Amino acid sequence: QVQLVESGGGLVQAGGSLRLSCAASGSGFSINAMGWARQAPGNKRELVAVITSGSTTMYADSAKGRFTISRNGAKNTVFLQMNNLKPEDTAVYYCNLDAIYMGSTMHYWGQGTQVTVSS
Repeated sequence: QVQLVESGGGLVQAGGSLRLSCAASGSGFSINAMGWARQAPGNKRELVAVITSGSTTMYADSAKGRFTISRNGAKNTVFLQMNNLKPEDTAVYYCNLDAIYMGSTMHYWGQGTQVTVSS
């Protein structure tokens, strides 16, 4: 069984920063990629950033230049540093994991952490 535990959300003023963390726990899995997605009320869930096991990164246009995704491979942890936050960044942020588990490709989601940016 693989579990994701997120932390780091909260309330911040526009222009401020937050750092999200997500740790994957369990055994018998190997990570292909980890990332973050977000969902605002009434909107679809959208991918924000992804980092592969080889540390290749990809960002949504809305995140480029402001957000940085990084990883600690030894601890199966991914981070999202968010700078210059805007009210439109307000959403529930979900960690996601793409992994090989018991020979199959599996996709996992965290429980979500709320990020609220006030104007």
